[in-house]
Amino acid sequence: MLTLNEKTSHADSIYAQLVLPYELRVNSRLRTALACGEEVAIFTQRGTVLRNNDLLKSEDGKVVQIVSATEPTYRITCNSPLDLMRCAFHLGNRHTETQVADGFLRILQDSVLKDMLEGLGATVVEEDAQFEPESGAYASGGGHHHGHDHDHHDHDHDHEHSHGSRGPLAPIPKRQKIHSGDEAIASGVNQPGGKRHNHGAQAKLS
Repeated sequence: MLTLNEKTSHADSIYAQLVLPYELRVNSRLRTALACGEEVAIFTQRGTVLRNNDLLKSEDGKVVQIVSATEPTYRITCNSPLDLMRCAFHLGNRHTETQVADGFLRILQDSVLKDMLEGLGATVVEEDAQFEPESGAYASGGGHHHGHDHDHHDHDHDHEHSHGSRGPLAPIPKRQKIHSGDEAIASGVNQPGGKRHNHGAQAKLS
C-alpha cells in the first residue's frame, strides 16, 4: 500500500492523480485506491482540507496529485452584492459549507436550501463542478483558503500554515483500525438533499 503523509509544493514528476469529493478530502485518515487499483492510505493532521492540485508525497518519494471531484452543486447569484451577502449570511447561519467566489456562491445541492435562497431573491442554477468551500479562519491544514471550519471543538491554535514541504503531516500509526469501505461510503459519501455519490472503494482510517 502507498502511504501519503507529507505535503509538498513541487514535484519533478507526478506518480498518479487521486480524484476525491470534498467530503473525503476533509478526512484526516483515509484508505482509497488510485485509478490503476493501487491502494493508498492518507494520513494528515486533524482539520486538514486537501485542495485541488495539492501534492502528497510517500516515503519513497512518489508524488500524488489531489484532484477535486466534480459534484452536483448550486451556483447562487443575486442582483446586488448586498443580496448575495444576505444569502451568505443565512447559509452561514445554517452551518452550510459554502464556496465564496467572485460574484457567486456555491453549495452542494439541497432542495430545502434552494427554496430558502430563491425566497431571498437569489438565482439558483444546478451545476456539476468542483466544490471548494471556505475552510476556516483557524484551519490548521487548509493552506491560505481561509473561511469557516466546522470542527468547533478542535482548535489547536498553533495557526500553522502549509508552505511547501514541512515534513510528515501526521505520524503513521503502527497498528491501524480500518473501517470497511461500505461503512465509509454509507457515512461519508451521502450528500445533502439525499444525493449519493460513489467515487470508488474508500474507507476511513481511525
